[in-house]
Amino acid sequence: MKDLDLPAPIAAYFAADHQNGQAVASCFTREGVVLDEGNTHSGAAAIEAWKNEASARYTYTTQPHTLETQGRSHVVTCRVSGNFPGSPLDLRYVFVLERGKIASLEVAP
Repeated sequence: MKDLDLPAPIAAYFAADHQNGQAVASCFTREGVVLDEGNTHSGAAAIEAWKNEASARYTYTTQPHTLETQGRSHVVTCRVSGNFPGSPLDLRYVFVLERGKIASLEVAP
């Protein structure tokens, strides 16, 4: 697998994803938003709770393998493997960055 030159806030997100909800939430702007599994999580407390809940339900690894820039969006395709239905699968993480942080993240198949 090739190394990706991810923008710093996105690289920080994937590093934090191995830690905890607080680390993940710190990657976002104050008004940050996550859209995942049909739900919207707005603000640091909601993003922290989203990450903690996902980590309690599933054990998984994420391997980014493709980066595309589409306007203001950075689309990172990852191979996600774990103890969830359909594993492994490729998911698209669509990031919008603002002031050196993540303003929004949408996780989609």
